[in-house]
Amino acid sequence: MGLSEAPGERDTQALLSRTQAMELRRRDYRVERLLLNQEQLEELGSRSPAPVTLQWRTWFRCSRARAQALLLQYLPVLAWLPQYSVRDWLLGDLLSGLSVAIMQLPQGLAYALLAGLPPVYGLYSSFYPVFVYFLFGTSRHISVGTFAVMSVMVGSVMESLAPDDAFLLGLNSTVNVAARDDTRVQLASTLSVLVGLFQVGLGMVHFGFVVTYLSEPLVRAYTTAASVHVFISQLKYVFGLHLSSRSGPLSLIYTVLEVCWKLPQTVVGTVITAIVAGVVLVLVKLLNEKLRRHLPMPLPGELLTLIGATGISYGVGLQQAFGVDIVGKIPAGLVPPKAPHPQLFAKLLGNAFAIAVVGFAIAISLGKIFALRHGYRVYSNQELVALGLSNLLGGIFQCFPVSCSMSRSLVQESTGGNTQVAGAVSSFFILIIIVKLGELFQDLPKAVLAAVVIVNLKGMVMQFTDVFSLWKANRMDLLIWVVTFVATILLNLDLGLAVAVVFSLMLVVVRTQMPHYSVLGQVPDTDIYRDLAEYSGAREVPGVKVFRSSATVYFANAELYSDSLKQRCGVDVDYLLSQKKKLLRKQELKLKRLQKENKLPKQAAASKGTSISINVNTTVVDIESNNDVEGSKAKASAGTELEETGAWAPEDAKASDMSSLKALGLPQPDFHTLILDLSSFSFVDTVCLKSLKNIFRDFREIEVEVYMAACHAPVITQLEDGHFFDASITKQHLFASVHDAVLFALQHRRSGPVDPVLVTKL
Repeated sequence: MGLSEAPGERDTQALLSRTQAMELRRRDYRVERLLLNQEQLEELGSRSPAPVTLQWRTWFRCSRARAQALLLQYLPVLAWLPQYSVRDWLLGDLLSGLSVAIMQLPQGLAYALLAGLPPVYGLYSSFYPVFVYFLFGTSRHISVGTFAVMSVMVGSVMESLAPDDAFLLGLNSTVNVAARDDTRVQLASTLSVLVGLFQVGLGMVHFGFVVTYLSEPLVRAYTTAASVHVFISQLKYVFGLHLSSRSGPLSLIYTVLEVCWKLPQTVVGTVITAIVAGVVLVLVKLLNEKLRRHLPMPLPGELLTLIGATGISYGVGLQQAFGVDIVGKIPAGLVPPKAPHPQLFAKLLGNAFAIAVVGFAIAISLGKIFALRHGYRVYSNQELVALGLSNLLGGIFQCFPVSCSMSRSLVQESTGGNTQVAGAVSSFFILIIIVKLGELFQDLPKAVLAAVVIVNLKGMVMQFTDVFSLWKANRMDLLIWVVTFVATILLNLDLGLAVAVVFSLMLVVVRTQMPHYSVLGQVPDTDIYRDLAEYSGAREVPGVKVFRSSATVYFANAELYSDSLKQRCGVDVDYLLSQKKKLLRKQELKLKRLQKENKLPKQAAASKGTSISINVNTTVVDIESNNDVEGSKAKASAGTELEETGAWAPEDAKASDMSSLKALGLPQPDFHTLILDLSSFSFVDTVCLKSLKNIFRDFREIEVEVYMAACHAPVITQLEDGHFFDASITKQHLFASVHDAVLFALQHRRSGPVDPVLVTKL
């Protein structure tokens, strides 16, 4: 048995270790390395162009291994089903599949009603797509099938293309329900096929990244607004009202006004039925939350409510006695496949694309949450293909577009579901209901289905709290949330989504157009440079300006970058350049005038000498004396003028000194070097290249040398491809870091000795 240490010894050791750690932190660590510009760095690191791999070449390679990889990629069930652990997973998947099927029965009936279709088509949409996703999907936990947001989007299309007003019988207000339902079923199935084609096509061309343009605040705001549409659309079933079909902008507002206007026509029996069903559903959900740890599976509140309501309706005769609307005839068995109607594609094109994108966004976002939680990967492109095939084949079998349901997916995960075998089990139970048990729910009140839909909106309605969290976290995301919500409420679901996406992209452009510009200073005794406005301890290096933009520079913000640079440097560069050009122009004109005046005396002297030589009465001595006098006068006057103006001739060696700001009497900048920190640049375009060249030219004109620093390799390649480097701007003006550029500037500045203490501290 080992000896235990005394408490005093342990405390002493802990104190010593803390003291040693503090001493280590006090030590002055120094790193010595070469000062590197880009040219030296490339030579030291042996930089060479990155090898270019042509991806398309691999697409046409044929081999057994590639064929097997493609088969497993597009049919994932062949990859995971042979490895399925029957002992560990089967019981959980069976229990989970039964739980999901119990939820899918009432939700399928209710969401079909929400889509403006006969309830039985909700059962079809809960069977075919689920089984197809079992074969092609990569998520193990999402429950594919009917969903409120998708149903309300389909219902909006049905209301616009097949309104009740188009099926009136004669002059009275009776609607030909059979003809209307047939037309809507054709529209919905064709819409599902078109949605599937969009999703499969986008998945095959690897366009799964399109969902990245739908940010999380946008998707959550859109689904929240869709939940409001769902709630309003169910009011006619709750109150037993017959409302006009509306679609397009402000249709939701008009529907609310019409509901308020027709409230006196409410059917009391329908309202009571909806309230009782809603209370029962809420109580069962609360009971499930309390007993969640003790129950192997949630209590099937929705199924029990449907069975109870159907029994009461059949026994009491709610339709005959109280005027409560019921589901009506539910045909037993499956419907045969039917080809879509291509002539409807033109009418459904825009709505189909919007539904395809929204359905995929909801499915992939939920799938990634479960994948992250359980440690596997969901492939976005294959998810597009899987959802597309589900909708495509489902449309052929008279289904409407589907996605995944958040509530059913949570139940599938919480009840022990491990794979999509749970989905296959649920689709099998739905098949039994369609074939044998569906007709038992013919007396089910529609108000109960409306209650099921409204109670299941709880999760989406709770997203209203995003407003408070986004107000504290990010105001820009809050702006996206508010604009998306308001646009979807006022402009309907299709136009609202378009406005939300356009606004979100415009906001990204605006944010890159107005980035944060800063002048950097050195944090004492480090090689770190930070914004002087944010770090009070940072100090600007004397004679050196370090400028940084928080975003890359491209055609949309290149001019703003140049203007902000000149403004932050504290020097009116444009004024100095204009004044310098003006003064140089004046001196050039004065020089030309003086040169012209200097030639005239010489010509006069030459002509005078000729006349004297012709005069025979004048002696040679007189001629020489006269010439000497005139020549000396001319030289004296020319010398005096040139002394006053200085040597402005091009051949004069002092021309550059006389054209300096100091010689011209213009104010000089208080810094001699400008360093552009390019660490935030992710790409450059031709406008950016021209702006950088102009910055080099303008600041050199006012006697400030310009360097660049911290440029990433892809940007350097783009600078080379754009022929940015030339005789005046070389890679010696580009440094590996800001610190290297500052050191180089201090060691090679034009005037004054180098401060060795400052260089050492740097």
